[in-house]
Amino acid sequence: MRYLLDANTYIQAKNQYYGMDICPAYWDWLDLQFQQGMIASVDMIGRELKEGDDELANWVKARPGHFVSNDDATTQQVFTQIVQAVMSGNYNAGHRDSFLAKADPWIIAKAKSAGAIVVTHESYASFNTKKVKIPNICQQFGVSCLNTFQFLRQLNARFVLAS
Repeated sequence: MRYLLDANTYIQAKNQYYGMDICPAYWDWLDLQFQQGMIASVDMIGRELKEGDDELANWVKARPGHFVSNDDATTQQVFTQIVQAVMSGNYNAGHRDSFLAKADPWIIAKAKSAGAIVVTHESYASFNTKKVKIPNICQQFGVSCLNTFQFLRQLNARFVLAS
């Protein structure tokens, strides 16, 4: 896998620009990219998304293979390093604890251990911020990070109406 998708990429796509009812081609394209070994996400994100009671939760439940395990030794080791870095950083305790309790550090750790790129809608936060943001932690750990639209362009995604 070359890309690991954050939960917000699925959620915002469903709720906004690629709603399952208006752009099913996007969701088919994700399936194709998974089959080709280009994308995945981590177990914890799959679990988060399955908690919903909507079409996205059903879509995720039907695709357990899209969400890879993060319990390998290398990922666990990187996760520990991320936790240590975040705990020693000058972050707001609530933001820090929320970040560490979610899938965010796991997707970064898996990306680092697998040599993958994280895809997220989060933006870099300023240097002196008290918030923990995926792009900042990715940068700290040498992990590439893109937003959804950069990701789509890198993979030359096209959603074209057939006549």
